Amino acid sequence: MHQPEAQPRHSIYYDYQVHPAWLPPAGAPAMHEPVVIVGAGPVGLCAALLLARMGQRCLVLESELQVSEGSRAIVFTRRSMEILQQAGVDARITEQGLPWRFGNSFYRGQQVFRMEAPHTEDERFHPMINLQQQYLEEYLLDAVQAEPLIELRWGNRVEALRSFDHQAELTVDTPGGDYTLNCDWLVAADGARSVVRSQLDLKLEGASYEGRFVIADIRIDLPLPTERLAFFDPEWNPGNTVLMHREPHGIWRIDYQLPAGESPEQALQPASLKARIDAQLQQIGHGHLPWEMDWCSVYSARALTLPDYRHQRVLFIGDAGHMLPIFGVRGANTGFQDAQGLAWRLALVARGLAPEGLLDSYSQERVGAAREIIDEAGKSTRFMTPPSRGFRLLRDAVLSLSLSEDFVRPLYHWRTSRPHAYRDSALNSPQDDSARFQGGPGPGEPPLNVRLGEGDFLLDHLQNGFELLYFTDEPALPPGLSAALAQARREGLPLRVTAVGPEQTVADADQTLADVDGQVRRRYGVAAPGAAYLLRPDQHVCARWTRFDVARFNTALNNALARPGVAA
Repeated sequence: MHQPEAQPRHSIYYDYQVHPAWLPPAGAPAMHEPVVIVGAGPVGLCAALLLARMGQRCLVLESELQVSEGSRAIVFTRRSMEILQQAGVDARITEQGLPWRFGNSFYRGQQVFRMEAPHTEDERFHPMINLQQQYLEEYLLDAVQAEPLIELRWGNRVEALRSFDHQAELTVDTPGGDYTLNCDWLVAADGARSVVRSQLDLKLEGASYEGRFVIADIRIDLPLPTERLAFFDPEWNPGNTVLMHREPHGIWRIDYQLPAGESPEQALQPASLKARIDAQLQQIGHGHLPWEMDWCSVYSARALTLPDYRHQRVLFIGDAGHMLPIFGVRGANTGFQDAQGLAWRLALVARGLAPEGLLDSYSQERVGAAREIIDEAGKSTRFMTPPSRGFRLLRDAVLSLSLSEDFVRPLYHWRTSRPHAYRDSALNSPQDDSARFQGGPGPGEPPLNVRLGEGDFLLDHLQNGFELLYFTDEPALPPGLSAALAQARREGLPLRVTAVGPEQTVADADQTLADVDGQVRRRYGVAAPGAAYLLRPDQHVCARWTRFDVARFNTALNNALARPGVAA
């Protein structure tokens, strides 16, 4: 029988709670659930919440009894925060996290590059925010426990999986014995050591890099701002790289590269950890300050992905489907985009509102995103951890030249994670007016936020279904649009119309957003009233028109649902 750790994990800043295991009733027959998510990490919990927002019940299985050990993922991007806003946990993260937008690179004691992430008054969230993963999981768990459409079973470990054309069958082990669980759809969110991936004997494709890094979280009172710090070829760690990040609650993350040939066991010896952390603190002029260790681990940079995230009734998200280098904050942030991209499709398919083929577009889009990220992350990783003598010679030349030549310094840029644009998605409408727009997000691109007033932004008003942004000066929607909206609702499709422009309420619209100064129109490249944008439930644009047309709207909506044969 499965016996998860029942003692609270150690931390000097986080109070771990051990949850009671869910035990199967004696003699219970095989159970059935429409959707099962394996893994209650940030990505799995986010997916569960987004499914529930779409009206779909799901069951989450977690093998452990408490949230993850150590800070792990600590940097979350603006797009991740917009996704977490959809999940309903952004406010608590903003309240507790540390926002930032600058990154600094140092070589031989000299600052050789300073990255500045763009940030305007139209953005609710900063480019990045730092928060330990335990807190993020806690906030997601609180939201899950308040959601009646989600059940979470602690201490439930998947032991065996049989995937069939019409359902998946699981054997689940618990401290009270095992049981059989059938589901229509299984979402694998069980991380880099995915049991589901192993059960299906699936192999990740890509590259693993030789460089290993120690992650060390220490409590120390450093008088430094919340900015990324990268040190190349420091005296105490020649030829290697060191990274530093501030975390909440007085914690600092130090990542340092190990010399070739040193094992993880050697690197995590207390004497080794102390000597290297002391050396880094001395390097930045604060070697006199006392510090205390909280958590440490060793990781290797990998750039791997499954070639397909759908296997019959099993769907992969997060590290279960891909493993990406953390340089550029790509791990959890990419996983949130997976969760968002899958949840709306799976909810519609599970509720019978879209064909199963819609799920194939999830795999196509997100595998494409992973491969693009791997290409970019590989460039950063090869700079941080040169994999060969040739790469090291090139990297060292850049380091040397950067002391005196400005033109080479942008090569230090770490190519931070960004929201993927699905410009080649099969869900984009080929018959829209995108080519006639002079600005704004095009098909497949994520939305642009816009400040509407003090503390009020455009994305605050979007929900979790399809959204039609209709730009108008009229007091009512055109009859054709009202009729199309009514038809979609009769079918049960989640579709809302937001009228953008007038100060007065627009009749038949679900909501009206005043655009008194025209900033929304400018950001979206709208030249005249009557234009419209159709956003998918993950907020990506699937069509836009300079003049709304009911027939083309119906075609675009059906195309975005992977049912192009449905009559308009």
